[in-house]
This record gives sequence, structure tokens and C-alpha cells, in this order.
Amino acid sequence: MSLTDKAIAQIREMIRSGALPPGSKLPPEPDLAAQLGLSRNLAREAVKALAVARVLEVRRGDGTYVTSLQPSLLLEGLGGAVELLQSDSAALQDLMEVRRLLEPVATALAATRISDAQLAKIKHHLDAMREARDEPEQLTAHDVAFHHAVVSATGNETLLTLLESISGRTLRARIWRGLVDTQASGRTLAEHEAIFNALSTRDASLSQAAALLHVSNTEQWLTEHLRSGEAHDHLGSRN
Repeated sequence: MSLTDKAIAQIREMIRSGALPPGSKLPPEPDLAAQLGLSRNLAREAVKALAVARVLEVRRGDGTYVTSLQPSLLLEGLGGAVELLQSDSAALQDLMEVRRLLEPVATALAATRISDAQLAKIKHHLDAMREARDEPEQLTAHDVAFHHAVVSATGNETLLTLLESISGRTLRARIWRGLVDTQASGRTLAEHEAIFNALSTRDASLSQAAALLHVSNTEQWLTEHLRSGEAHDHLGSRN
């Protein structure tokens, strides 16, 4: 472990132990360095690294604070990592597999906790998707909002953040553009309707099955789309 890593680990331990709770201000740099038993440069590097990780927030002229440590904040970087994987077909298939493992279970949980107001919000986005069935950008926006509303109904912020990171907006847009181009958007809209209808009955098993069918079909479409793209690229390289 490098000295910088050691400093990072020590600050994390101070946060974990409660010595530096969420929202608290860190000691001035000289004092922090003394507490860590390291140089000010190493303490500064550790603070910078933890700021990038959204554990700490550096406020100019005011000092350094522990962030709220909310899952949506700490897991923020995951979404950026997913966006960087867009050109890697194997990684995209792995991400879809993770989504298939998580989203149906999340939808089942949502069915047991969802309120009438949350159902109304889901229906609003479903109606908007019907109206925008030939407009990929609008479909993407309301698809994101539809699934956000479904998983939000679980009340589990960590689960919501993980699923939203895995199902990045860029990937959703790519899928909807392809579905519209191949005139397959109607089937996918019907799958969203099935999810909504199952949630309306508060039936966890039915909701899980509807979500599993939707994610599995999307995964299959993406796999075939990627395979055909690779075949096209291969033929292009031979010509």
C-alpha cells in the first residue's frame, strides 16, 4: 500500500467509525496531516482522491467536508463507467445480464410497496411512450422515467442507483433507435404495458415475470443486433 493509499484508508476509517460523520468538516490540512502522521502533500492527495470519489467535497474558501454519502452520490461514477463500455459488445452483454438478474426482482418488490400516486406516474410515462412510438428520443426519455418510477417504488435508493447506472441512457437510446428502425417498438411498448398492468394488481410474481420477459427480449434483441453489426464490420473489412 502506498503512503497516499494509507492516507485514504485512514480518512475512510475516520468516516466509517463516525469520527467524521456525513456533513462534518475536516480539520485544517496541517492538523489533518498531523493526525494521519503523514506529510501535508500526502494528506492533500488523499483528500483530492476522496473528492473525486464523492466522499469528500472541497469548498473553496470554506474547507473540506464529508458529503452526504448517499448511494446516488457514491455510485455516481458507475454510470460514467458504463458509458465508456458502449463500444465493447461483450461488456454490453454482461451489463444486460446483470440487468436481467436485478430488474425483475426489483419490479416484484415494487409491486408490494407501490402507491397509487407512483402508479399514476408510471402510467403517465407509459401513455407518453405510446404517443411517441416513432420518436426514439422521446421514447428514450419516457422509458428512462418509466423504469425510474418503477424501481423508485421499492424505496431502495441503492438498487435504484445501480439499475440506472447499468441501464445507461446512451444504451437505451441505441436500443430504441434500433427498435423504431426495425418496426419492433410496438412489441416493446406492449411489454411495458404488461409491467404496468401487473404492478396495478400488486402481484409480485406477475410483475417479476413481466419485467423478466421485457428485459430478456431486450437482451436478445441487443445480442442479435451486436452480432449482425459485427458480421457487417467483418464483411466490410473483406471488401
